[in-house]
Amino acid sequence: MADVNASWYYNWASGPDLATPDGTEFVPMIWGRESVTDEELDRAAREGSQLLGFNEPDLGEQSAMSVEEALDLWPRLESTGLRLGAPAVAHSGDVAGGWLDRFMRGAEERGLRVDFIPVHWYGADFGPNATDHLRSYLDAVAERYGKPVWLTEYALIDFTGSQPRYPSEQEQTAFVRSSTEMLNSLPYLERYAWFTLSTDTHQTGLYDGANANSSGAAYRDAG
Repeated sequence: MADVNASWYYNWASGPDLATPDGTEFVPMIWGRESVTDEELDRAAREGSQLLGFNEPDLGEQSAMSVEEALDLWPRLESTGLRLGAPAVAHSGDVAGGWLDRFMRGAEERGLRVDFIPVHWYGADFGPNATDHLRSYLDAVAERYGKPVWLTEYALIDFTGSQPRYPSEQEQTAFVRSSTEMLNSLPYLERYAWFTLSTDTHQTGLYDGANANSSGAAYRDAG
């Protein structure tokens, strides 16, 4: 994490599980309904100054929450006093009537606070147009909600088949290079994070052990 010059990180939990490098900010998350407890909320308030909301509530295999349930629980997250990010949907954050759109309309109707919009993006096109696809999505989200955006997960993975399909090392490195250049230019984008840091965690990782692979070197250079 220090080698890649990460200015921030999160781990899908309310507190860190490793020693945070100097100059790197930990951002807590309240992952789902089971995390909305006094203990988890107090820990988040101690550990961070900004808070990520529920993780992919639109997916059954993730936090799997209805919009109404998320809105009912939201005042508990607000009570931490932290700067607060909306629930991060897996996809379709820009779609009228989608999960995030309904949540944001409900939050406005109830007078609930949402300070920024975290989103995830995974691209199935591994070619030179991938960066434009990502920018189009981020632009649409920023325009729809008029709030700062965080891209808290992104990578090239094609989920359309029976098994995920991944880019070649050359394709991933080219995308890391072009996407980070684009992301660093967006005025509304406050933060972004590649999925993931280590190949020990996922095939898309930027590091093999402690050593940056070609994608990791490109990501490090962008920082």
